[in-house]
Amino acid sequence: MTFNLFNTMSGEVEPLTPLHPGRLGMYTCGPTVHDQAHIGNLRTYLAEDLLRRHLEARGLQVTQVMNVTDVDDKIIAKATAAHMDLHQFTAPFTEVFFVDLDRLGVQPAHHYPRATDYIGQMIQLVQRLLDSGHAYRSEGSVYFRISSFPGYGRLSHLDISGLRTGGSGRIDSDEYEAKETVRDFVLWKAGAEGDLAAWESPFGWGRPGWHLECSAMAMDLLGDSFDLHCGGVDNKFPHHENEIAQSESATGKTFVKHWFHPEHLLIAGGKMAKSQGNFVTLSTLIDRGQSPLTVRYLLLTGAHYRHKLQFKEELLVEAEKDVERLTAFWKRCSAGLTDLLPTRDSRDPLADAARRASDLFEAALDDDLNMPDAIATTFDLLREGNRLLDQGRAGRQGCLAALDALRQVDTRLGLIEKSAAVTQELSDAERDLLNLRDRARQDRDFAESDRLRDQLLESGVQVEDTKVGTRWHRV
Repeated sequence: MTFNLFNTMSGEVEPLTPLHPGRLGMYTCGPTVHDQAHIGNLRTYLAEDLLRRHLEARGLQVTQVMNVTDVDDKIIAKATAAHMDLHQFTAPFTEVFFVDLDRLGVQPAHHYPRATDYIGQMIQLVQRLLDSGHAYRSEGSVYFRISSFPGYGRLSHLDISGLRTGGSGRIDSDEYEAKETVRDFVLWKAGAEGDLAAWESPFGWGRPGWHLECSAMAMDLLGDSFDLHCGGVDNKFPHHENEIAQSESATGKTFVKHWFHPEHLLIAGGKMAKSQGNFVTLSTLIDRGQSPLTVRYLLLTGAHYRHKLQFKEELLVEAEKDVERLTAFWKRCSAGLTDLLPTRDSRDPLADAARRASDLFEAALDDDLNMPDAIATTFDLLREGNRLLDQGRAGRQGCLAALDALRQVDTRLGLIEKSAAVTQELSDAERDLLNLRDRARQDRDFAESDRLRDQLLESGVQVEDTKVGTRWHRV
């Protein structure tokens, strides 16, 4: 089947076809490391992780680049206030970011370029834009002339004639006023030798503009044209719009073929944002006893990536139950490989159900990465599988096929096998109840055995009697 993905540029779901057969270049806008990322930021990185996992599961060789912005106005202001240089200030936030990604099971990118390591490439890009007339100098800074790029606004589908000062958020706070028009954006900001963040260039001492950084790093590592550019929906304008303008003006080539923008995470009815004080970090949730795998599950399955997701901690309770159900079925099928006999029929009904679920799972993800629908097909398999096992109609072949289906799901979900591998211990009281129940069964006191089984179930321990003895798992 063809993998269809929404392309922000066209505004349509369309096939994602690599520029080079079998391999794909993927750039993801990474963190600006002046503070700890919140789970709204992390939702975007998880959606990008799901996308890469699906591409790789379909046989593509993906090269992923994720930048680290370690110089911008906010970083400079905070580092100055803290009496630190840029590296001293940004290093702890960079480390915490990577710890968060690791806790959430996000696959490492192949390249993590830091903006301060690419100043030379940025200077070269500015010079190309000056030489071609797309940029101009003013009071020591260099600006991009938007009027020189007729396609400006096509990604965000904006009428650029309506743009005005103050209407574009971060772009205005990063720029000076010495521009030909208010729509132009800064490429190089005037500075002085000895400033906290200043580099020598043909246009004088200064530092790069925020938008310039990603273009220089992306083109250096992936080429003038590449397949896929990702970032949160709020990067669409002005950041990605400006990337397109400066990159295509410099090269004369299409910068990116496909654009991917996951939506916001909401909290208390509004966008999760540090600027408004309404945010939650992964560390906070872990301190409250939440598992990072549960957070991963909720942020991946709670809503389609192009839909806003309202975060409530009550949803984590439901997500935890879902993870436990997936884990329990994994363990039950694993036990079935040794406990169960092959089915007498030539075809095991659980094996048929597993194959159907696998096909539907792939079809859902191939349709614009629809993880909520994909995971729904998996829970259909759980319900059917548990029913067949309860009825004694499934055997080893079915359990093997069901495990294969769950492994397929986990190549994208990235948490079932990890959760199943966590050692679960019974409390002393639960162990005593289990021993009492075993004794009741040996005495053929089945009424007492059933009572103790129900009591264990109330404490979250489900007991199964198999041909090789009693098995238990948490529910």
